[in-house]
Amino acid sequence: MDAFIAAVLGIIEGLTEFLPVSSTGHLIIAGRWLTFSDPAFENMFNIVIQFGAILAVVFYFWSDISPFTKDDAKNRQIWKLWGLILIAFLPAAVIGICIDDWMEAHLFNPISVAIALITGAVLIFIAESRADKRKPDKYRVSLTQVRSISEPSEINIRLALIVGLFQCLAMWPGMSRSASTIIGAMFCGFARPLAAEFSFLLGIPTIMGASLFKLLKAGFEFSAYQWVILTLGTIVSFITALVVVKFFMDYLKKFSLRPFAVYRILLGIAVLIFCH
Repeated sequence: MDAFIAAVLGIIEGLTEFLPVSSTGHLIIAGRWLTFSDPAFENMFNIVIQFGAILAVVFYFWSDISPFTKDDAKNRQIWKLWGLILIAFLPAAVIGICIDDWMEAHLFNPISVAIALITGAVLIFIAESRADKRKPDKYRVSLTQVRSISEPSEINIRLALIVGLFQCLAMWPGMSRSASTIIGAMFCGFARPLAAEFSFLLGIPTIMGASLFKLLKAGFEFSAYQWVILTLGTIVSFITALVVVKFFMDYLKKFSLRPFAVYRILLGIAVLIFCH
């Protein structure tokens, strides 16, 4: 039974990690019906299987984010990009370590998730409304093709920090790390595809760090069976997320995030009604 639950949760994680709908929120809701035989294993499992999803991003963007190509100019540009990603990563890393236990005690419940889902939907509508008023070509280039990251007209440290601060909203389960960072990037003037690309790449250190942090807190003290369950969930998460990343990047070139905001509101209301 635990293997079945791990596979289902892996699918849920892969489907929702990079869509602006909150993977953690969905896993918490699913946890009302899908529970492991060892409850203490559950919260750690839900975080660590995100590692599989972020490996899908590494795989998908590898040719664009590897700074070890034969093109020295491109390598320098990619190193600058990674510098900005690490800068954006710092706020969530510092704050997350400080309040991790408090969040688990007070925010990991369906009601909190429902409120966060609806709050995030409102922010998506605001971001989309602002985007409709901007020039359509602003920040449409790929992250790895910007002329100079240090130029005021392109991505710089200030913009990276703003997106990083928005990522802190994702500590509230239901807000969604993807939604928070995409919204933050759109507020900074990024077009949707570029906002999603930066969000996905920012997820690499964030999610890997969170997974490692949870494993360290657990002391790696799992039975052989639990390691199998954890590996299964991670692999399923990777395969599912790889499909979703490609779909979402193609989707954002043509459509807005408003349908996801509507979905968040409907799900939030349903959770308030049925999971109180």
